[in-house]
Amino acid sequence: MAATPVPADAPIDRRRMVAFVCMVFGMFMAILDIQIVSASLAEIQAGLSASADEIPWVQTSYLIAEVISIPLSGTLSRVLSTRWMFVISAGGFTLMSLMCATSSSIGEMIVWRAAQGFIGGGMIPTVFASAFTIFPASKRSIVSPMIGLVATLAPTIGPTVGGYLTDLFNWHWLFLVNIVPGIFVTVSTYLLVDFDKPNLDLLKRFDWTGLALMAAFLGCLEYVLEEGPTHDWFQEEAIFLAAIVCGVACIGFFWRAFTAEQPIVDLRAFSDRNFAGGCLFSFVMGIGLYGLTYLYPVYLGRVRGYSALQIGETMFVSGLCMFATAPIAGRLSGKVDPRIMMAIGFTGFAAGTWIVTGITKDWDFYELLLPQVLRGCSLMLCMIPINNIALGTLPPARMKNASGLYNLTRNLGGAVGLALINTALNDRWDLHLARLHERFTWTNPMVLERLESMAKGFSGLAGNPDAMALKAMMNTVRIQGLLMSFSDVFLILTVLFVLMACATPLIRRPRPGGAGADAH
Repeated sequence: MAATPVPADAPIDRRRMVAFVCMVFGMFMAILDIQIVSASLAEIQAGLSASADEIPWVQTSYLIAEVISIPLSGTLSRVLSTRWMFVISAGGFTLMSLMCATSSSIGEMIVWRAAQGFIGGGMIPTVFASAFTIFPASKRSIVSPMIGLVATLAPTIGPTVGGYLTDLFNWHWLFLVNIVPGIFVTVSTYLLVDFDKPNLDLLKRFDWTGLALMAAFLGCLEYVLEEGPTHDWFQEEAIFLAAIVCGVACIGFFWRAFTAEQPIVDLRAFSDRNFAGGCLFSFVMGIGLYGLTYLYPVYLGRVRGYSALQIGETMFVSGLCMFATAPIAGRLSGKVDPRIMMAIGFTGFAAGTWIVTGITKDWDFYELLLPQVLRGCSLMLCMIPINNIALGTLPPARMKNASGLYNLTRNLGGAVGLALINTALNDRWDLHLARLHERFTWTNPMVLERLESMAKGFSGLAGNPDAMALKAMMNTVRIQGLLMSFSDVFLILTVLFVLMACATPLIRRPRPGGAGADAH
């Protein structure tokens, strides 16, 4: 049974609020674990004696499993009820965290990480659906910033938290840190959550074929996007085969979605213009959220030579700005046209990425400060109105399913964004290196003069000063080519964010009264 629509001006139930805060904390853990291992893969690799090809699967397996779990959560939540869905997700996530921490081989780690992502992924859309069904529309300015902050802050600070835990203790604590909070969330949601009732009759018409097709479609899509940029896309046989499976499963999945008596995912939510528009904006915001969380550490690590801990400390500014902006954005969401907030947010994104197009090898914390401030503030100014536009006008009966689809678009945006960013970075780097090599030749007097000057600087050291000067010159050229490719990628992102800011008038402003009002 679906949750009963709440009157728009009803007061907040204190028990429901406490239960919801516990659920939000569970969602925070699930999203944090996407990125928490990213800064510590080298330590995990050493601890499990894994190869360089195997270790990325610690992250990839989690992402593939989670991307399948998120859209499935709508159906499971209607079958099991919000309480049991969340208790199973939180409890399973906690148990799998313990299993990850005790893994003795890379094979075990990949299996437990996949299980952790699949079981824990259901917490994310369940929280979003609950936020828009158990609270009155008049209190949305309190609840929406809470879920918006967690959904954007967790992946941003994930590498920072992971770096600190690995530096202070060891990699096992990346997973052990979930145990006590996980038990607390599991017990508290069991005792406090009572929003709706299970409907086990839905299992009789459960679309198992649709589930298999969706798992093949989304799982292979995530695999292709994750592995493609580093393995030359379809030149690799496994990626080529995964792409074929993805295409065939995609056709089958959409056929089942429109013909099955009870489809595994109800795509009719996209007939609502605001929901479809909100999902599109959420997709692009996923590129900004995950893409920039990836690009800055790559620059700081490859060019500046920062450690995981130093990168985390530099990136922490964005998280602080999100914290500061969340309550302000929440207050504004009840008073300002959400389309204006989104336009300001995407313009801020564009301004931040435009500043970084002038990046040099000497950029440090202070040069990256303003772009990170703009990113942190812009994320919250975008996230809260996008949530309200996409989910705020849907009837409660369609909320659980729509929440899964909405959260899926943000994750897919991140996956597509990272794949395109990596591809653009590598391709532009090759192009710039080729152009630089044309200019750095033995017939260029400026190059010869520079080499001679560098050789003199190395003359007092052991070794061949000419060879050392040549090696230093080659390294300088490679770094310069990489910086130029970074500049190109940031310019592409700037254009994308400007286009999204210009597209905000195409969204229809939601009517006051939210879900309850539009349900009738």
